[in-house]
Amino acid sequence: VHTPEFTFAQYESNVERGVREFGLTYPVVVDSNYELWKAFANRAWPAKYLIDKDGYVRYFHYGEGHYQETEEQIQELLREANPSLTFQPPMPLLREEDKPGAICYQPTPELYLGNRRGRLANDGGFREGTADYALPANLEENDCAIEGRWAATVEYLETAGEGEHRLVLRYSAAAVNLVMASHGGGEREVRVRQDGQPLPQAAATGDVTFRGDDSHIAVERPRMYAVVDNHDFGEHLLELSCRAPGLALYAFTFTSCVAAKSS
Repeated sequence: VHTPEFTFAQYESNVERGVREFGLTYPVVVDSNYELWKAFANRAWPAKYLIDKDGYVRYFHYGEGHYQETEEQIQELLREANPSLTFQPPMPLLREEDKPGAICYQPTPELYLGNRRGRLANDGGFREGTADYALPANLEENDCAIEGRWAATVEYLETAGEGEHRLVLRYSAAAVNLVMASHGGGEREVRVRQDGQPLPQAAATGDVTFRGDDSHIAVERPRMYAVVDNHDFGEHLLELSCRAPGLALYAFTFTSCVAAKSS
C-alpha cells in the first residue's frame, strides 16, 4: 500500500515510475486519501501487517528490520491455514547491518523542513513567505539552519532568487538521506560538504558525483536522495549549498545501524 507523505507522492504517475524503477512485480494499492492508513490506525512508513485466514491482524511491525521474524510469522500463519505445508528456512539477511551483532545507535531524529512539522535553529525560526536568513553563531547537535533567501512552505523549504543558498546541519548518524525536488523544470545542482571539506570518496553515495575535489548531487525529479554514507556512526557537520532558485528540500532521514566489526 502506498500512502504519500508529501503532495508530489499523491500522483499515480510518480508511484508508477517508482514501481518500474524498483522492479516491483506485485500489485501496489494507491492510498492517496489515507483511507487504509486510517483503517489500520497506522503511524509509520514503512509498516508491516500480517492478516490470518480469518481476517485478523496477527502481527505488525513499524519501521525497517525484523525481516526474518516477519518471514517466520508468515510461515506460521500459512501452516495454520494448511498444516501440511513445509518451508525452507528463512532467507539469509542481505544487509550486514541487519545481521546479528549489528549495533544500532540513537540517531538524529527525522527532520522535516516544512514550517508545519519542521524546526530551524535560525533566530526566530521560520519566517512568513520568502525571506532572507542568516546562520546562527553556533549549532547544537541535531540543529539545522539556513542562509540566504528561502521560501518557507507547509511541506518544504525552497531556494528563492539567485545567489548562494546554504543549509547547515549538525547530525549524529551513519548515513543521511534527503527528500528533494527541482521545481520549474530542469536540474538543480547541490554542493555537498562534510565537516568543512568536500565529501570523501569513501562517504559518497550513488547519488553523489565529483568534479575536481568538489562533490555534488544533481536534483531533478522529486525523490529521496542518498546524501552521505559514512558507514560508521558519528557526529558530523553537513553543508548543502545551491546557487539556483527552485530547489525544494522536504525532509532528512538518518541511518543508525552499523555492521558488527570482526574481532
